[in-house]
Amino acid sequence: MDKNIYIYILVMGVVSYAIRAIPLTLLKKPIKNRFVRSFLYYVPYVTLAVMTFPAIIDATRSPVSGIVALVTGVVTAAVGFNLIKVALSCCAAVFVTELIMQLLNMIQ
Repeated sequence: MDKNIYIYILVMGVVSYAIRAIPLTLLKKPIKNRFVRSFLYYVPYVTLAVMTFPAIIDATRSPVSGIVALVTGVVTAAVGFNLIKVALSCCAAVFVTELIMQLLNMIQ
């Protein structure tokens, strides 16, 4: 089993490299299709969202406080607060929500 891990790492490296190298070799001229360009433009944002949103909900003791923090972050960012104020408001929202839930014996 110990020798197989190197094969797994090698395969993972080859696949990761191929995913990045194949488009560079196949696509020599610029992409002009509007749909494909807009699709490629939003891929990093979607990938970040897919990784971040479940982590936000699971990072706290209760999913409820994670959802409250998510809503708080979206609202404070939409209002125009800077990153520090958004982060602090999310932390405060989690703290207050879990404190209330603990007082109501909803979480241990």
